[in-house]
Amino acid sequence: MARANDRLEMNEGFGDAEDTQKDKYLTFHLANEDYGIEIRYVTEIIGIQKITEVPDMPEFVKGVINLRGKVIPVMDVRTRFMLPPLEYNDRTCIIVVNVNGTAVGLVVDEVSEVADIPESNIEPPPRSTRAAASHYIQGMGKIGEDVKILLDVTCLLYDESMLQTAGAQGAELF
Repeated sequence: MARANDRLEMNEGFGDAEDTQKDKYLTFHLANEDYGIEIRYVTEIIGIQKITEVPDMPEFVKGVINLRGKVIPVMDVRTRFMLPPLEYNDRTCIIVVNVNGTAVGLVVDEVSEVADIPESNIEPPPRSTRAAASHYIQGMGKIGEDVKILLDVTCLLYDESMLQTAGAQGAELF
């Protein structure tokens, strides 16, 4: 488990071989559930740090951080999922992901591990009347007796309502 004050570089030993990242998910804890995101999107894991608030942003966008001279927007995944807020502590981490060339930090309660979840162990997400909530779910990954909620990082970062309003395919949340 990564502590918040640790910095973990991801994808260093992987090179460009995509098959080495196949079926690998970075798992993390949020509220009472375990989630996972495809490792290919993760660039690093850092401890919580000073977040500069930016006015007129959605509530779940906490602001921006300065990561080695690069300004990166930070989203609180708890708030994005409309979960009750939790005070940040020494286990709180920021998972830095890169989607379509854009780096974004995702604040999570605690990072767990990199897990192998083969496609054969992934079930489709359950049907839900709350389409917005299930919109972010890519599938349900089975590891032994445990189930990890696998998130679609692209859907998590892009705002559906902005896409509809703009009528554009790449309208970003940030």
